[in-house]
Amino acid sequence: MTVTIAKWTVDEYHRMIAAGILDDRRVELLKGEIVEMSPEGEPHAYFSSEAGEYLTRLLGDRAMIRQSKPITLSNDSEPEPDLAIVQRLGREYLEHHPYPKNIFWLIEYSNSSLDKDLQIKSKIYAEDNIPEYWVVNLKRRQLVVFRDPQHGEYASKSTLTGGTIYPLAFPDVVVSVDSIVSM
Repeated sequence: MTVTIAKWTVDEYHRMIAAGILDDRRVELLKGEIVEMSPEGEPHAYFSSEAGEYLTRLLGDRAMIRQSKPITLSNDSEPEPDLAIVQRLGREYLEHHPYPKNIFWLIEYSNSSLDKDLQIKSKIYAEDNIPEYWVVNLKRRQLVVFRDPQHGEYASKSTLTGGTIYPLAFPDVVVSVDSIVSM
C-alpha cells in the first residue's frame, strides 16, 4: 500500500486558520505539511525574548524584530521563527506576513527541535534565498550561522561560542554572540 501525504498551500492553510480549525494547535506549515511545534521551555522563552530586546536596541529603526510570528515563503511554507529581523513596512503587514524579500535574517532557538531547525528549516530558508539564518543550540550554548544560499542549501555554515558577528544586512552592526546565546 502506498501512502500519499496531503499537501497544503499557504492559501489553504490560511483558510484553516480563519475557520478556527487550528485554534488549539501550535503548528506551522513546512513544505506543504502542517507540523506540530515543540513547546517552549523556560530557557527557550527567556533567551529568545532577551535576544529580541537586545537586537531591537541594537538595530533601532533600521529593522523590526518579530518574535514567534509567521513569515510566508514561496515553497508552501509558513514557519514561525523565534526571531525574524525584517524590513519595517508598517501597516503593510496587515495584508501579509513578511515575504523573503522583506527578511534580513532569521533566528531559531533550539533544544528539542535542533535537528528540524538545522536540517529541515535550513533547507526551506535556503530554497527561498533567505540570506542569513542563525540557530542557537541551547544545550551547547552555540550559535550556528548559515549564509550564502545556493541551490536550496546554505554554502556557508559556521559555529560560534563567543566573540562577535556582523549580520550581512548590517555589516556596520556588531552583535555580541554571548548576547544571543547566553544573556
